[in-house]
Amino acid sequence: MDVADPRGAVSPFAELTEAELRRRTSTKWRRFAPDVLPLWVAEMDVRIAEPVVEALIRAVREGDTGYPHGTDYAEAYAGFAAERWGWEPAIADIRLVPDVMLGISEVLKLLTSPGDTVIITSPVYPPFYSFVRHLGRRIEAVPLGRDLRLDLAMLERAFVRSRADGAGAAMLLCSPHNPTGTVHTEAELSALAGLAARHGVRVVIDEIHAPLTLPGTQFRPYLSVPGGEAGIVVTSAAKGWNLSGLKAGLAVAGPVAAGDLARMPEEVGHGASHLGVIGHSAALRLGGAWLYSLLVDLQLNRELFGGLLAADLPLVGWRPGQATYLAWLDWRALGLGDDPAAELVERARVALTPGAGFGLEGNGFARLNFATNPALIAEAVRRIAAALG
Repeated sequence: MDVADPRGAVSPFAELTEAELRRRTSTKWRRFAPDVLPLWVAEMDVRIAEPVVEALIRAVREGDTGYPHGTDYAEAYAGFAAERWGWEPAIADIRLVPDVMLGISEVLKLLTSPGDTVIITSPVYPPFYSFVRHLGRRIEAVPLGRDLRLDLAMLERAFVRSRADGAGAAMLLCSPHNPTGTVHTEAELSALAGLAARHGVRVVIDEIHAPLTLPGTQFRPYLSVPGGEAGIVVTSAAKGWNLSGLKAGLAVAGPVAAGDLARMPEEVGHGASHLGVIGHSAALRLGGAWLYSLLVDLQLNRELFGGLLAADLPLVGWRPGQATYLAWLDWRALGLGDDPAAELVERARVALTPGAGFGLEGNGFARLNFATNPALIAEAVRRIAAALG
């Protein structure tokens, strides 16, 4: 069903109707039955930035579909970071990886051994659990505080435990945080870096959502804060410009960690797509205006969703984040059990991401993606409210 934008405004999200979106063949729009509104996986319902489209079309027309080469992607990221955050990494300290999660796996191989501990802050992106376990590392989950911020005292205790027998340890940090949208402050990140250095814990940081920091909040790259020089960041343009299907990521080492990253086998970079490198580079170099417009409308979508939630589903708990297009929702007051997403897809025909995959703290929660047509946000809330009476 196609419904009008309830804001009465034109936005990048309102350009595509539900009928147009259902012609997409990616997992977001094909996992569930056609009568289900999919507000789950982290794909945005927008048209791709025109500079990216033009770069990809030009490459295909010219037959430029071979293997990636050179440092253009690294240079594009460094330029974006300098303009956006006032920090510019050294090109020599950046390596190409297939994507963010595979890049994280390769970095953890460099810094830890099988049986070592990897500390994460839960609730957190589900692949953090599965990829780390697949590497044969032990996971220690340290919950975020009630304010959804880092609990530095609990993290220090975890660091001490992880190093008690002399084994290696690393921390895998999500910054900005998925699913909560928390943007860690410079003070928090610097304090974390100090604790990690004191206890011999290496820090690996997923900064894929950094371009999606909403207006009014300052994102700080981990490698730019005092003490962050020993970290390794893994990132890409995938989330900021909706390019997850174009596989290409970057691992970026702080000056102290450059020697570690230099040990990464050359063949790791072979897993990145040449078209992915072209698309991500174009986004970082030429997609700034598109990103600005997107962030403005994500803020409007967030405000729209918050107002609808307060009016029609006041028992659902939500603390709006400072980044991403994801809402981490607490459904426990409605008695939907540990997996409210399963109840909602059956009863309301709205698909959210189950919270249990984010860790034990996710029981009774579900994550909603509001990077879609505002009319679909309104329709989803209407369906859920009607289904729950």
